Amino acid sequence: MDRDAPAPRAHKRRRCDAPGTNALRGLESVRTVKCHLCSVKSISMSEPRDWNSDVIEVVRKYALQNAVEYNGEGQSSSVLGRLLSEREDLRQMARELMTLVDSEVSAANSMAASQGVDTVRAELERTAPEALEREKHRKTEGLGELPGDTSSIVLRFAPNPNGPMTLGHSRGLSINSEYATIYQGKVVLRFDDTDPKVKPPILDAYDWIEEEYEWLTGKTPDVVIRASDNMSLYLKRAEEMISDGFGYVCRCSVEDFRRMREEKNDCPCRNRPVSDSLSDWEAMNSGIIAEGDAVVRVKTSMALPNPALRDWPALRILDAPHPSVQGDQYRVWPLLDFQSAIDDHGQGVTHIIRGKDLMDSTRKQTLLYDHFGWTYPQTMYWGRIKIHEFGKISKSEIKAAIEEGEFEDWDDIRLPTLSALRRRGFRGDVVRDYWIDLGITQKDISTSMQTIEAFHAKRIDPLTERRSFVRDPVTLTLEGSGGPGPELSIPKHPEGTVRGCRDWTVGDTVAVQSADVTTTRIRLKEYADIVVSGESALVESWRRTDGRPVVQWLPSGMGREAVLHRPDGRLISSEIGLLEDFELEVGEIYQLERVGFAILEELPDRGPAKLIWLHR
Repeated sequence: MDRDAPAPRAHKRRRCDAPGTNALRGLESVRTVKCHLCSVKSISMSEPRDWNSDVIEVVRKYALQNAVEYNGEGQSSSVLGRLLSEREDLRQMARELMTLVDSEVSAANSMAASQGVDTVRAELERTAPEALEREKHRKTEGLGELPGDTSSIVLRFAPNPNGPMTLGHSRGLSINSEYATIYQGKVVLRFDDTDPKVKPPILDAYDWIEEEYEWLTGKTPDVVIRASDNMSLYLKRAEEMISDGFGYVCRCSVEDFRRMREEKNDCPCRNRPVSDSLSDWEAMNSGIIAEGDAVVRVKTSMALPNPALRDWPALRILDAPHPSVQGDQYRVWPLLDFQSAIDDHGQGVTHIIRGKDLMDSTRKQTLLYDHFGWTYPQTMYWGRIKIHEFGKISKSEIKAAIEEGEFEDWDDIRLPTLSALRRRGFRGDVVRDYWIDLGITQKDISTSMQTIEAFHAKRIDPLTERRSFVRDPVTLTLEGSGGPGPELSIPKHPEGTVRGCRDWTVGDTVAVQSADVTTTRIRLKEYADIVVSGESALVESWRRTDGRPVVQWLPSGMGREAVLHRPDGRLISSEIGLLEDFELEVGEIYQLERVGFAILEELPDRGPAKLIWLHR
């Protein structure tokens, strides 16, 4: 029942405090606590209470399922949410159930820690096999089954470390890591960093991306590789390719080769003796041939229907330093299609999941694999995705904008980088689940941040404590007699999914938002109907009597100055107000009542607190 709904009867008594700690049983012993609004029952455990066996079984099922899904790090809040979704009849007992849920989650996590997640999975299969199958079905429903042999899968996620990952990258990582979880396979995190000139790596980005990998997937990569560490292998394979006659050094200009490719004519370098190509290969590496004067090509056929496949370039000369390669020991660097093909084979990749815009890369690499006598990995594709608010923005463009001062850094809250989303308070597991639910399709998709935010809000709402934030506050002096007293206890969460209360002491003055006093008759949320006159407010009733607007407020002395920073396109808006000063912790997300979710970024001893907007 909404306490601010008009009601002719007296207030209902309301619980705020948490149940006790007994794992499976408990009986309430009630003591009355003086409360400004109501008598509040505080529950302590003194005698055993029997839970029905079916309740215990369903809680245990979800605790085991959650531990399997999150590698032994199940969460009570997630288990409670699933439980109440299946058993709506238990919603009224949510607070009491938390003790049972905590116990079962702790037991499942302890089993995973001491005996391994496979033991938990086996127990779930023994006691509730439908939960295991349903979870696997839910995950694969949108993703689809992997093709080919899936007995020992190896996938790869290969970002360029020229900046942190973006929201777009999170889709690829989420899907690859989820398949690895479903099929108990591995994911190789490979840094494709072999373009030191056009996309030079940022040294810090290697660590950024590893941290973001763990934030998004909940675990560390199975294998971490820097492509630049494999330079000797690429050069060896290139020389082998030339020696065996399915590669050659091309000295034609870009314009001349483009014309011959369009006309389907062989390049004059193509049919030269192998010894001539090997001689030019040595000259490319030694510095005799200048940058731009030669490339190594994979010999395919100049008559192929797809021009992109006709003798495609594999390596070129780049006179540029590489931040993670000592000195200038390499002049010839592989292009991405050649480098990733060699790495995929060497790392035993069995499945490649990529955007459909890279279908030509698959075709090129398949031809190269055929030359070497290798079997190409199974391949799946997804369509392009457009997020309306950001359009198409590259990391190179973001880097340039940062250097020009348009953005503060990579975690500027206006950006679509994962570092920005983390700073705003997004949870990696929820972002991952969004992409998994969206699934794989070759259709191009348009979505919006509002859709992602709504998905995120639904997941975090049951776990998030409430706080008041009064923007642009004005002070009112209350005039009235009676009332239930100065002490007010408000649940940390209206549904009880977060246990405990926020304790307020109410005096003669309160702070309200200036925009709210433009209306004379208002209700202070969960407190009193008042009539505003200047800086005074006459209390008409301590309970709600009509449909007047309900406003957010704070007792004087219960708020501290705060600034809420909100991204607004290319701008950042700042809202000044009073934040409820109750058990605040830096890094915590709060739902600012009737405002939205925000993360507390700074809480200085002096000066205003700093809040960063998350979403509604």
